[in-house]
Amino acid sequence: METLHQIYDARVASGQIKRDDAQLAALPELERIREELAKPVKRGFFRKAPEPPKGLYLWGGVGRGKSMLMDLFVDALDEPARRVHFHAFMQEIHSEMHRLRNDGVEDPIKPIAKSVSDAVRVLAFDEMQITDITDAMIVGRLFEQLFEAGCVVVTTSNRIPDELYKDGLNRQLFLPFIDLLKDKMVVKELVSERDHRQDRLQGAQVYFTPVNSDSRAAINALWEELTHGVEETLTLHVKGREIELPRYHNGVARAKFFDLCGKMLGPGDYLKLAENVRVLILEDIPQLSRRNFNEAKRFVTLIDTLYEAGTCLIASAAARPEMLYVEGTGSFEFERTASRLREMQSADWGAKAFGDGA
Repeated sequence: METLHQIYDARVASGQIKRDDAQLAALPELERIREELAKPVKRGFFRKAPEPPKGLYLWGGVGRGKSMLMDLFVDALDEPARRVHFHAFMQEIHSEMHRLRNDGVEDPIKPIAKSVSDAVRVLAFDEMQITDITDAMIVGRLFEQLFEAGCVVVTTSNRIPDELYKDGLNRQLFLPFIDLLKDKMVVKELVSERDHRQDRLQGAQVYFTPVNSDSRAAINALWEELTHGVEETLTLHVKGREIELPRYHNGVARAKFFDLCGKMLGPGDYLKLAENVRVLILEDIPQLSRRNFNEAKRFVTLIDTLYEAGTCLIASAAARPEMLYVEGTGSFEFERTASRLREMQSADWGAKAFGDGA
């Protein structure tokens, strides 16, 4: 059986990834879990099941390769495992809780935890981040029962455990969950100065016009490069509403112009988007004019928000920035947006977007 280090070296040799000492330093913890899980379990009527190995909480700046390492680990496992974005997993839990309560189950956490632990031995969560009070109030009991059932949890996060749900409402009720994580998981920081997504986008074209088969193929290639073909749905909660981004992975989102500008979205929605997405691929930006004035206004707001947040933008559009909005009310004000779109295509913008471990 190949070790994770050997698998990693093979991917470096094939050019799939670039060697990174910080990533290599994290491999022993993942290999430890893999080796412990692979040991045969001696069974007997009076024999107590062995303690499962401690999991891993791998945290650090975005784009450092945390998700890639977790995927490498999951792909190499022989045990039943599930790899899922943490936010998507919690959405499933809430939906199942709602269903069970409608069926008359007063405390749905226990049957849900049993269902999860019966199906898998390893849970691999991408981007553990808790900002919603409804998540914060149930994760403690849920994870306690998952751990008791022998589930091993490996997760990535941009935050150290002590900063989860930071400044959240009734946070004191959440603190036992943090203690539980630190007890059941090894906490390791992935310390790397390199954002590998910046490497992939360095010098790459990020604005494509016109929209045609060539531009679509180029954007598909960038999406594949940034996500390795892995994607899930990201659901954002804004003042009781839900905004779905159906194509998302590890801080990279992909959407059509009308998904974000053709709906009744506003500054708060775009701010939430920018808080959760470091790279946005926005496709099929049309020619703007008085005919689609409302969509044009939302587009201006979206670009302003992404610009202020330092988000990296990859776009396909009907025309170059200066020619997108040439007539009608608001065309003069659009000159600032065109200038920002130009700036966001520069190599300097990529350094700003990915710099300082943000």
